[in-house]
Amino acid sequence: MNAFILAGGQSSRMGRDKALVEFQGRLLIEHALNRLVRLGFTPAILGNRPDLAKYAPVISDNYPGSGPLAGIEAALTASSDDLNLFLPIDLPLLPDEFLRWISARAHCTLALATIPRHQGRSQPLCAVYHRALLPHARAALAAGDGKVMRVVENAAKTLHLTAAHLRIDGFDVESVAACFDLSFRGSVERPSTPPVHRWFQNLNTPADLENAALEEWPVIH
Repeated sequence: MNAFILAGGQSSRMGRDKALVEFQGRLLIEHALNRLVRLGFTPAILGNRPDLAKYAPVISDNYPGSGPLAGIEAALTASSDDLNLFLPIDLPLLPDEFLRWISARAHCTLALATIPRHQGRSQPLCAVYHRALLPHARAALAAGDGKVMRVVENAAKTLHLTAAHLRIDGFDVESVAACFDLSFRGSVERPSTPPVHRWFQNLNTPADLENAALEEWPVIH
């Protein structure tokens, strides 16, 4: 499995480049890279961001200005593996163990898309995608459609007819978090992780950044 960081957004609501925003003593790009490296990946950065090449290899969009789907398409084009993990730049409170878990689940199912749901809403930018999605993403982008979930759902309808496993594997993050809680019962020490309702807290604005900085749940560096 390959791993990629989605860093191609405009950061318009933040008012400055989110990738280079400091949070708990490190830049957000460093948080994302360190998290994936701790899990054994050699990640690449997605987006037209040559300035970030000093942190990791950068893969530029083939369809500039088309949103996150363009980053996913570029990653799947460059990838040599069927399964590919994607992590947005602005989720520093997401535990490492969750990413380890979703990677393992994708290896078990080999689904077209392994997508978490948080508070009932799909999170398609923090997901695992099979390379079988590539021609569908490419065709959608060429037609001007950059909606990630719509493209994934349409692809699943087509591919499921010939390969039953190429489906959307969606799951509720809250259920996964409950399993984590059970696994740590009886332990002398429990990892200091944010409560599950903060896992997918995007840092989109200065207020988001300020509120997250007040958390009592330190990010592992």
